Amino acid sequence: MAGLEGINFFIDECLSPTLSRRLNERGINAIHPLYVGRRGVADHVVLQRCIDEDRIIVTENAADFRKLVGRVQMHPGLIIFPSIDREGTWYLTELVLAYLDRQENGRDHMFNRVLEVAENGAMRTYELPKLSQ
Repeated sequence: MAGLEGINFFIDECLSPTLSRRLNERGINAIHPLYVGRRGVADHVVLQRCIDEDRIIVTENAADFRKLVGRVQMHPGLIIFPSIDREGTWYLTELVLAYLDRQENGRDHMFNRVLEVAENGAMRTYELPKLSQ
């Protein structure tokens, strides 16, 4: 788990809170709005809090969060999942964890990057071009 050291996740409220529970059970720091009193918080506030707390955002809300992270100079990372069932999302999460664990430092690897995961498990990592404010 060396590649996972220091990684913190914010599980967006569009995803099941079970995801954060399962991650925490594996020793990975993850929060969900349901458990930290942040339900209904606007996406731009979510992004700023994740930047302040050094948390990678995990979401299905690709369009909104791509725009938001494209407008900031630095962000801890964005992981985008397809909209599928809870167990399918957990399976894809395990693939992402294995991918990040293979990196020398998964936290640094995700800095200013987006990791998109397809339903079949294919992954694509990229940096977004910065949009004008």
